[in-house]
Amino acid sequence: MQIFFQENDRRESELFHKIELACDGLIYISETDAPFLAFGGQPADAVTANVILQQTGLAADAPVEERDFAEFFARLTTIRDWYREPEKARAQKFLELQKLLEGDLRELKVFRTGHIQLDIFAVGIDKEGCLMGVSTKAVET
Repeated sequence: MQIFFQENDRRESELFHKIELACDGLIYISETDAPFLAFGGQPADAVTANVILQQTGLAADAPVEERDFAEFFARLTTIRDWYREPEKARAQKFLELQKLLEGDLRELKVFRTGHIQLDIFAVGIDKEGCLMGVSTKAVET
């Protein structure tokens, strides 16, 4: 998985390390499985598609789709009737990650970039005014 960082990024912050721990072992399931990774960015006035493209180094004209943060996590945290203990534990771990992000970041949004092979960012702004959150990948055909 490609990790997006710039110089002077937020990887040394306490929150970044909490997010790293919360992501440990979490996988986003699509046509391929990809790990969730902590994302630490640069200062940002707002969480927008343009900010995501700039801070990740993606092309300015790359396709970007914004999604609702709560809806994105609802798919990951909902416990289904047929879940066994491993699936229930995974959903609980995603819920803990969601609560961590909601508690420490503002303006939370999810962005999906690309076609078929997608980069996904669930990010907000931390107390220092920097972009932070998680990233993963998906393949959708």
